[in-house]
Amino acid sequence: MALESIVNPFSAVDRPLHMFFAGFIYASLAVFLSAWIFRDSASLIMVFLTVFASMTIMYNTIRMEENVTVRLKDELSILKRHAVVIRYLLFLFLGFVVAYSTWYLILPDSLVAKLFETQLATVMSINSGVTGMVAGSGSIFFQIFLNNFKVLLFCLFFSFFYGAGAIFILTWNASVIAAAVGKFIDSAVGSGLHLLGAVPLSILRYAIHGIPEIVAYFAAGLAGGIISVAMMNRDLETNKFRKIVLDVIDLTLIAILILIIGALLEVYVTPLFFS
Repeated sequence: MALESIVNPFSAVDRPLHMFFAGFIYASLAVFLSAWIFRDSASLIMVFLTVFASMTIMYNTIRMEENVTVRLKDELSILKRHAVVIRYLLFLFLGFVVAYSTWYLILPDSLVAKLFETQLATVMSINSGVTGMVAGSGSIFFQIFLNNFKVLLFCLFFSFFYGAGAIFILTWNASVIAAAVGKFIDSAVGSGLHLLGAVPLSILRYAIHGIPEIVAYFAAGLAGGIISVAMMNRDLETNKFRKIVLDVIDLTLIAILILIIGALLEVYVTPLFFS
């Protein structure tokens, strides 16, 4: 596949910006192909096409990290290596978000309504759910954490059962965030704020808590993928079993801890800037 040659995960580890541009290209191409060929189902086809383009990178990354887990001796070195990989996967995700958001703002409203139909419905559902929450930061924190924890479990299980399956959940989240960002910018500009002021404001609105959440999802997806690849390679039947299981448990616990931090930021920090 021609898109596979854009980025090599083995060299992109130290060049995360390459992943950003790859994500932007993958998502942009998916937007145009879905709008051109599958307009009636564009909001979902757009996500699927982006996922198809990213599957090889994601799968090769998971294979690479499973090999690192087996090869490196101490867990701290392994986790440091995972952190570098999660960083470059985060740049891939940001490429998706920026591409989707850009086309949301540039394309005609009639086309945007088709391309982001399902995503906008999801944003409205999330907003109504937040509005309907019982007053009290403790209740809101628990609800937000529970919802995010469900997504984390999906990433873990999708990667375990489908290898690189977590990329589907993450790409879907990227398209929903992009719809929310686009909607926020449209609203801010409609209220009299200049576009150059609305864009950084929208980034701040969703980045404060969004980046930790996405990092947690990637960590969980990596954990599920590593044990899936280890099973295929039969590494779990060797003396490497303990090391692999320890690494997967550590990644999962770290993901949950980061998710708690993200929920705390969403409840106690984001409202300081956006009421």
